[in-house]
Amino acid sequence: MNIIEAIENYQPYNLQEEKDRKNILDYLNRYENAFDRSNELAHMTASAWVVNGTKDKVLMAYHRIYDSWAWLGGHCDGDRDCLNVALREVREETGVKNVRPVSDEIFSLEILTVDSHIRRGEYVPTHLHLNVTYLLEADENDVLSIKEDENSGVAWFKLDEALQMSNEKWFRENIYAKLNNKLRRIYEID
Repeated sequence: MNIIEAIENYQPYNLQEEKDRKNILDYLNRYENAFDRSNELAHMTASAWVVNGTKDKVLMAYHRIYDSWAWLGGHCDGDRDCLNVALREVREETGVKNVRPVSDEIFSLEILTVDSHIRRGEYVPTHLHLNVTYLLEADENDVLSIKEDENSGVAWFKLDEALQMSNEKWFRENIYAKLNNKLRRIYEID
């Protein structure tokens, strides 16, 4: 199934996902280059909520641009296999070798704002990330490593601790809390 079909078939968890799903689909149907950063207004990204085998911990990186502990992921850069993008980004950002999808299905959808910033000496204007999130599982005994141009730390946190570690209030309250709530509901985690 291609990513547009996967998004069409995705059952939104809440009103935010319902509205974002509609807008993501509208955008993808309008812009051929929505999977590439050359579209400076909005482009596709893929993120991962990476849990351990018992699903009571999440793997996060301390992102330099956002100055906060955050989930993992990145730009599709032309790749329409968003699950592949999420897996690749997790491996690159953390060094974990043993990571796999808990499911091939989308775990969450969101449109995210990105403030303007300087990246590798270039100005990046304010834009939107049209984001799909996957639930991935990694071996918490894998050796972790940082990706120096993107993060300065990688660590496992208990689910509630992961929310406390984020400095980004909106992400903490609207994205990470949602991901934990979905995880707890599906897997009956305390």
